[in-house]
Amino acid sequence: MNNKVLVEIIVPEIDKKFSVFLPANKKIGNIIMLLNKAIYELDSNHIKSNNSLYNWESGERYEINVLLYNTNIRSGTALVLF
Repeated sequence: MNNKVLVEIIVPEIDKKFSVFLPANKKIGNIIMLLNKAIYELDSNHIKSNNSLYNWESGERYEINVLLYNTNIRSGTALVLF
């Protein structure tokens, strides 16, 4: 699984946390769309579709056109989808 990273996704909008594998070769914007779809299917709650992805510790907002492997996101990173 070298092409995936295991992260914790915190979704304050629905007050839930998820542990997920993210593909390292996808852009952050595509990952956000995949997360929105998965969270909706798992929880049946409507979350806004124009979310951003943030680092839980640093508060850094990730740009949507950057590939995940070009960021500081690694296995064990906590991210906020807000």
